Amino acid sequence: MTPVPDAPPQASAPSPVPASVTSTVSSTSAQPTPALTPALTWLLATATGLAVASIYYVQPLLGLLATQFGVGSGAIGVLPTLTQLGYGGAILLLSPLGDRIDRRRIILVKACALVAALLFAALAPGLGALSLACVAIGLTATLAQDLVPAAATLAPEAERGRRVGQVMTGLLLGILLSRVAAGALAAWVGWRAVYGAAAVAVALLIPLLVRRLPRFVPATQAPYGQLLWSMGALWRQHAALRRAAVAQGLLSVAFSAFWSTLALVLAGPEFGQGSAVAGAFGLAGAAGALAAPLAGGLADRRGPQAVIRAAAVLVAASFTVQALAPASLVLLAVVAVVFDLGVQAALVSHQSVVYSLDPASRSRLNAILVSSMFAGMASGAAAGSFFLAHAGWRAVPALGAAAAVGAWAVARRG
Repeated sequence: MTPVPDAPPQASAPSPVPASVTSTVSSTSAQPTPALTPALTWLLATATGLAVASIYYVQPLLGLLATQFGVGSGAIGVLPTLTQLGYGGAILLLSPLGDRIDRRRIILVKACALVAALLFAALAPGLGALSLACVAIGLTATLAQDLVPAAATLAPEAERGRRVGQVMTGLLLGILLSRVAAGALAAWVGWRAVYGAAAVAVALLIPLLVRRLPRFVPATQAPYGQLLWSMGALWRQHAALRRAAVAQGLLSVAFSAFWSTLALVLAGPEFGQGSAVAGAFGLAGAAGALAAPLAGGLADRRGPQAVIRAAAVLVAASFTVQALAPASLVLLAVVAVVFDLGVQAALVSHQSVVYSLDPASRSRLNAILVSSMFAGMASGAAAGSFFLAHAGWRAVPALGAAAAVGAWAVARRG
């Protein structure tokens, strides 16, 4: 999800993006690169997993929160939407700062702010305060999008793929296991303990980050506004970027509609399950998502577009089966495995397409792709809650199937 640092632009490849935005500071190449030791790799992977996990803790807690605050599924379903909007907006607006400010400073400031946001959620006296906390958690959890490029910068060229892959494993496990941990802990000691424990975990890492992280030389001195403007130029320049952003955004609608409503669906009369079972579904998602990196090799052999189209078909088929088949926990788990595999395979392939467009602008290209994903996730969370409240739980997989068909139609034009 997170790209390697921008490479210097090639003089033979003109671009409408201003040269001052893509050029690197001359002193960058003169600075020695500190070693990315196994211990530092583990630290970055752990911090990445804990940061990204923060935006997913709320999903298995929705049933408990609805009971706590005495509201229906429509009102409580806004919490995942607010979290995703905060995350997506911060990626779009704050990610460019990594090109012009010491990334170590950004990481430490965001880590401290994330601890404060998690504590605010743990102590929230009402739904309004918790809603504000969710926005703040989304904004500060973009710490994960600073840690992975930090690893890419520190890794030796010959080991960059392996080291970044190790940090990305932390991110992936954070996404998937956050639901399991949150659901189990909430069932044991209550939902407030989830956010309290998360704040303590991130806080314990901050002294290690202060001690182990080196300083990073900024890659450009271009003004912040110019960096943002260059992203618009990249969007207009590359049709492949627009297709990737729209297709992955639609798949994210399907992904988020399922996960953001799962706890409420499981708590309903068809299943009658609690937050622990809702959290355990993260393990089902892990089975699909951990197999998805194999899609990268398949994309190299068959081409990324073929993988993207096949992945969209897989997502559409799994949600269609869920919408039409009798209610079953086993079937729901199988659907989670299959559609997670499809969504992650499409993401790997879309990244392959986007990163090949302009190596000098990979950070901004990634910000555009990831922002579209989280806009889709926010839309999916809102739409899933609406359909669940007004049309029943089977309307949610119907929405997912329709979004996946739309993604297939967009990818087919590539």
